Amino acid sequence: MNIDLDNAIRKLYPQTCTIVGEQVFDSDGNEVVYDLDLVNAEISKTDYIAKRQAEYPPFTDYLDGVVKGDQAQMQAYIDACLAVKAKYPK
Repeated sequence: MNIDLDNAIRKLYPQTCTIVGEQVFDSDGNEVVYDLDLVNAEISKTDYIAKRQAEYPPFTDYLDGVVKGDQAQMQAYIDACLAVKAKYPK
């Protein structure tokens, strides 16, 4: 399982103790039956986060502008971040 799937299952099914492959178990070893569609819907709620992280410019671009006192560079960084947020809304 990937970490997003694991986290979504644990969020939706708090009784989850162990995940082995595609099977989920509670603390007593009983299998927890989960709804994969519901889990995937939960994952898609935060899918934008990874997409944004992959496209944000490096924060060092902004810091470099701060150090140099370059307002245009700082604004370019802010504009690039806002474009990414608009591309992948919450």
